[in-house]
Amino acid sequence: MHLHWDWRLARVLDAEGIIIDESIWDGVRSSGSVADRIEMVRRNHMTPEARDLSERFPEAKSSSTNPNEWPSFSSEEIMLLDQASVILARRGLEESAGDIDRRMEHLVHAVEEMRVGWTTIESRVVEWVGLFLTEINLDQQRRNIVTETSASSSFEDLLQRLDTESPLHSPTGEEWAALRGAASSAVEMADRIKDTEAAIRSHAESHVPSLSALLGPLLAARMTVAAHGRSRLSRLPSSTVQVLGAEKAFFAHLRTGSPPPKHGMIFQHPWISRSPRWVRGKISRLLAGKASIAVRVDEHGGKVWGDEEVASVERAVQAVRSRHPSPPSKRRR
Repeated sequence: MHLHWDWRLARVLDAEGIIIDESIWDGVRSSGSVADRIEMVRRNHMTPEARDLSERFPEAKSSSTNPNEWPSFSSEEIMLLDQASVILARRGLEESAGDIDRRMEHLVHAVEEMRVGWTTIESRVVEWVGLFLTEINLDQQRRNIVTETSASSSFEDLLQRLDTESPLHSPTGEEWAALRGAASSAVEMADRIKDTEAAIRSHAESHVPSLSALLGPLLAARMTVAAHGRSRLSRLPSSTVQVLGAEKAFFAHLRTGSPPPKHGMIFQHPWISRSPRWVRGKISRLLAGKASIAVRVDEHGGKVWGDEEVASVERAVQAVRSRHPSPPSKRRR
């Protein structure tokens, strides 16, 4: 015998598919109650009707999947299903708002998008100002040019702030307004980036505290988002964590046989990026292994890593550098 049910009814069928008994939901049907029962079935929980039949036929094998011959929906039931689907979709959105992984995903992507825009506008303002002020060193004063342009009330005021001579040609009033507006947009976007990164740090330090202690909260958040959540990141092997973010290079390796990537976004950590090139792969492998352990500690509620654990990893990194002070000699063929 088999026990099948959906949100409307439950049936006990014998091996030939003949109905032995059935129980139909006779309660008040509303869109909210239908949504509740659909959610119950989705979680593979028994409805009251299925539970009643299960008690009377304990030998029946339970399954919420329906057999082929099952009562079709009436027009009223179809209407209730449409209304219930809207309710379930709204509930899903409300639940996702409490998902820290989803919220960090929006924050991280927002920073990436804003940084692209900020870089473009900042470069435009620097080149624009440099078109007029040929005497100033754009590389040395790059950071000041945008902020001083935004804060200046006029082009003459900007000349005084940057301590430079009046150029042969000056921007028109309308052109200065556009230039100053672009600089103000870059400054405002930089402030928005700082605010968003502060939110990322806050979420990362509470959601993946051990990983944040090891890698820094911003890098920890980026890697968590790249792995599509803390839970999945904790299940990834350290070899995958090592190249996370280098998917294009990895697939190019599989497709063309080019050298495989030695590191992905974990390269941003100063222990790797500031190390000699010949030990970066080794340190990436070491750090990825420790990062895998750290995120598993966070996922499964272990003791949060602190300064002692991070210092231990740093000593291991220093040991790798000490063992390889110079690049390996090239072998003769």
